[in-house]
Amino acid sequence: MSTIENFKNELNRAIIGREKEFDFMLIALLQEGHVLLESVPGSGKTMMAKSFANAFRGEFTRVQFTPDVLPSDVTGIRYFNPGTQEFVLKAGPVSTNILLADEINRATPRTQSSLLESMEEKQVTIDGETLKLPTPFMVIATQNPIESQQGTFPLPAAQLDRFLFKLNIGYPTFEEEHLILKQYGKNPGAITTASVIGPVEVEKWSIEASEVIVHEDLEKYILKIVHATRKHPFLELGLSSRAALAILRATKAHAYITGRGYATPDDVKAILEPAALHRMELSTEGMLTKNLNEVLKEIINSIPTPIEATV
Repeated sequence: MSTIENFKNELNRAIIGREKEFDFMLIALLQEGHVLLESVPGSGKTMMAKSFANAFRGEFTRVQFTPDVLPSDVTGIRYFNPGTQEFVLKAGPVSTNILLADEINRATPRTQSSLLESMEEKQVTIDGETLKLPTPFMVIATQNPIESQQGTFPLPAAQLDRFLFKLNIGYPTFEEEHLILKQYGKNPGAITTASVIGPVEVEKWSIEASEVIVHEDLEKYILKIVHATRKHPFLELGLSSRAALAILRATKAHAYITGRGYATPDDVKAILEPAALHRMELSTEGMLTKNLNEVLKEIINSIPTPIEATV
């Protein structure tokens, strides 16, 4: 059976300079969470998603979102078969293990919302009939932040809250980009990952990650951060109970992929920004003086870090 290190090494061999992002994507897979990748065009969002999915021996589908994509194009339809004189249920691309929702902010709000049930409840309803989705189920969505006024529809807060992580993909360093030129100069866009894990390994790791010990003081530390976001004068929208649960689950999984059976405050801090920032909104006053990163750092610095404990 493959190990987590085998999986991470395969991804890091194929995609240069994205070790931290792949760790977060692995955490999301173990927790059946979802990931939103955001960056400028050409930074490798789609290639990262396809490489990640290719390293997993499961079902993978991709939907290229545009304004004319309908909800039924995602969830599926019931159609009339003239040959059998019966209505037939045809599941859509959402019935998969990993769904790549490419350029999700190009879809209309109606189509975006068709994913809400799938992302939250791991099921899809087509003409009144509910179908369970395969296990694991994960959405990897991408969006381009610089085209906010060019035929795009920003994701509402309710949709963003369904994503375990939002990852802002920055530019690679000079040395990393030089390696990219050497590795992909002859064959740009090639997916070179091999399938190294399957649903059996993911299920086993998910169970083990859920059993990671979180001390009560660490749970209270998470809640203090969550409650502080709700009271901060520069925040219009703080973290919800769903966000608190997401931070706890991500903390456990981060400790697990690091090789520990217990969580520490450093695990919380490691996952906090990608798990929390997209769930927060600045107030009008806050927009004039701060950004979300600064506010979150202020909150973290204002709350005493608990003494590490394993039991």
